[in-house]
Amino acid sequence: MLKRVFNQYQLNAIMGSIPVIAFSILHTASHKVLCLLDQNIFLTHNYFMRKISNSENLAATGPVHIGQDNHLWLKFWRDQRTDFHQPVVNPLLSKFWSSLELVHGSRVFVPLCGKSLDMTWLAQQGHEVVGVELSPVAVEDFFRENGLQPVQRRMGQFTLWNDGKISILCGDYFALTRADIGEFDTVYDRAALTALPENIRDQYVAQLRRLVPNTAKVFLLTVEDAAENATMKQANGVDEEIKTLYSAGFEIDLAYVESVFELDPEAPELPARRAEYKVYRLCTR
Repeated sequence: MLKRVFNQYQLNAIMGSIPVIAFSILHTASHKVLCLLDQNIFLTHNYFMRKISNSENLAATGPVHIGQDNHLWLKFWRDQRTDFHQPVVNPLLSKFWSSLELVHGSRVFVPLCGKSLDMTWLAQQGHEVVGVELSPVAVEDFFRENGLQPVQRRMGQFTLWNDGKISILCGDYFALTRADIGEFDTVYDRAALTALPENIRDQYVAQLRRLVPNTAKVFLLTVEDAAENATMKQANGVDEEIKTLYSAGFEIDLAYVESVFELDPEAPELPARRAEYKVYRLCTR
């Protein structure tokens, strides 16, 4: 089961209907970054993700629509509740990116990019990087914190920020067209898919298929909770939601799996729970 950054429980918490217990919720494989830096932080973040996720059914008032989710995301950035942002490059990116065998100067699309440092790493590898991000706060933070001086110009429904090899289109991913973004060789998705609620993910993938050229690849990182009573063989396979979302348009290659057993820091006497960190490489059919 794929993890999610924000859910209806947190949306209600932001709107003040229930207490906020934590916003230290990580995207997908960014948990792995914390694991490498500090095992205790890593376990704590995973615990809070599960605690909020387990409360979702109690607090949810119905499916979250795109406008609602956009409002939540913008509010998080305005209020500087951005503990989900990772201050280092994702280690799975640096470890497995070369397996794509991209040529120097390849163009990489990073949807829902936030202010990820992964974009600077990709640019340092010689790629042209183009992200799309809804929050102008995130975009401004990215360029300022990396000592860049972007040129801005209006482009249809978006504002294009550019400095050197890195461009970010500030606006709604779901409004993006091929004319806006142009051609690209690869999609890097570390957190875009799982930043969305389950009922919006199919729309995310449908939009991606409209944007992706026939020859492009997708480099997708996820962290997945092992289903109850799942065997190691089942847990180490392609997630069923990934199959449902991507199999119609993409060939799915599961390139790497790492199982991590995590204790609940508030109840260390309970059995550890297993999560799988996965690297997927997708090619268009």
